[in-house]
Amino acid sequence: MLIDCGEDHETDKVISYLEELGVRKLDYVICTHPHSDHMGGMYKVIGSFETGEVIIPHLDDKDIPTSRYFERFLDACEEHGCRLEEAEAGRIISLGDARAEVIAPLSSSYSSINDYSVSLFVTHGKRSFIFTGDAEKYSENEMAMSGRLRHADVYKAGHHGSDTSSSPGFLEVISPSVAVISCGEGNSYGHPCDITLERIAEYTDKVYRTDLCGTIVIESDGEELAVRTERNS
Repeated sequence: MLIDCGEDHETDKVISYLEELGVRKLDYVICTHPHSDHMGGMYKVIGSFETGEVIIPHLDDKDIPTSRYFERFLDACEEHGCRLEEAEAGRIISLGDARAEVIAPLSSSYSSINDYSVSLFVTHGKRSFIFTGDAEKYSENEMAMSGRLRHADVYKAGHHGSDTSSSPGFLEVISPSVAVISCGEGNSYGHPCDITLERIAEYTDKVYRTDLCGTIVIESDGEELAVRTERNS
């Protein structure tokens, strides 16, 4: 399973990394939401690997992008015969010995595109991981109230560490042991926000940031977690 791929100009790095791991087929591709920094180069991924099912959120007609990257994505799905499915909360996806549960979106319409983000709770043995795309406080509150959440060993922080995500009630439910924040070095948004780092610090001091650490890889056998970073923070 691949969750998002980044901007068009960064996706070649993702493809190369997967090829180095020996990946030839992607059974599932998750496009959390239609912003280019999450799926701008997904058409390249679909063109590079045998791809099974592609999962996207349901969008209001007014929220469906008309941008070139989204058109390329749809064209690639059609050209390569990918099965395009809308995310359904509660669905369980088997991934070998692991399982991924779709935990959001839980509504059919949002005021923010970010709240449409397809979110997943992944369990492998005794270890658990949560991925929430750019889901903001509204969607996080829905997830927290749904009964589908519990402690997560690894939290891929929502919305690049923005103060609109990682809300207190949400963090209280997942109480993460490790947090990973994907944000560009010197980014103009000021991610991650100080208030977000303070909220996460209430639960863990194991916070890894791509702006400081570069590439971050977490491996697990279902018992232990091993974290490797491109450089020391």
